[in-house]
Amino acid sequence: MSGGGRWRGPGGRPPWWPENEPFPPRGGWRGRRGMGMRGGFVGRIVAIFVFMVVLSIVATTLLFLLLARALGSPDLPGDLARGTALLILFVLLGLALRSLRRLAAPVGEVIEAVGRVAAGDLTTRVRERGPREVRELGRAFNAMSARLQASEDERRRLLADVSHELRTPLSVVQGNLEALVDGVRPADEAHLLAILDETKVLSRLIDDLRTLSLAEAGALTLHREPTDLDALARETVASFEPSAAEAGVELAASTDGGLPLADIDPVRVREILANLLANALRYTPRGGRVRVETRPDDRGALAVTVADTGAGIPPEALSRVFDRFYKSAESRGAGLGLAIAKNLVEAHGGAIAVTSVVGQGTEIRFTVPVSA
Repeated sequence: MSGGGRWRGPGGRPPWWPENEPFPPRGGWRGRRGMGMRGGFVGRIVAIFVFMVVLSIVATTLLFLLLARALGSPDLPGDLARGTALLILFVLLGLALRSLRRLAAPVGEVIEAVGRVAAGDLTTRVRERGPREVRELGRAFNAMSARLQASEDERRRLLADVSHELRTPLSVVQGNLEALVDGVRPADEAHLLAILDETKVLSRLIDDLRTLSLAEAGALTLHREPTDLDALARETVASFEPSAAEAGVELAASTDGGLPLADIDPVRVREILANLLANALRYTPRGGRVRVETRPDDRGALAVTVADTGAGIPPEALSRVFDRFYKSAESRGAGLGLAIAKNLVEAHGGAIAVTSVVGQGTEIRFTVPVSA
């Protein structure tokens, strides 16, 4: 992928599509199959319309001839035969009208449902009935409506989470400033530094939210270049050594040494590693160990592993560790680090996974492509 494009994952999956659902949705049309089904539906409508026109012309002609013969010369057997043929034609015309109505009624329901969705009712669903093509249309509409509803629910949750995360540092800043203005606290270095620290928290949270929103929208710009992944890993680990030493945690990098160059944005991959290291150090107790390893992947990519000897993650929480704002009760972060790491990895066309054993530690592994 080039730096300025909109990223789409394997199989054309958009970045906002839920990981636990197939893309495209089952039963939806796509590509040649969709074009064939669309063409089949239109062809059926045209065929019924032509059939009705022909029947109408034939029935009208027969009716005219029947009346002309009846008024001209009395030919009872012929009149009966022509009347029977006319009756059959009217029956066929009625059947054609019924088929057209059977096609039109479900389509009308979909049109009405589209209007309700446009008016804001995202719970709208239609019955999947009628011919195969119309059932597919109803199924695709229901999938679209469900996706819109899920997106709206996610937007509301995100707004609530962001409001909650912003409220704490803003309250601290406001309280400290009011105390300084009222003279309750002196405007000394200690109290001003406390306010400055909270503004840094706000700034970091805003930057994280911007990065996350760009990545999830597929609009994140990557400045790719051939990069020595071993060197990048060692430099990132070195930047965390003071924090590890202060926490009493052993921090080490195990690099392959002979890796090919990676096709990555080094700034963004450094951000991935930084988030993973910060998370590992946060949950590793004093005397524990955090290890970073780089090596070739079995599928021709490059793999980076960050492993710790912390408390581990319960099995029921493993599926949510990459969710926005998801964090343990004791965490002091915003719960965005792993979500950002996941989206940045996927923006590079890689994959990220986590394994953990409670009481033994956690291992997070991600891959990046090799430079051509």
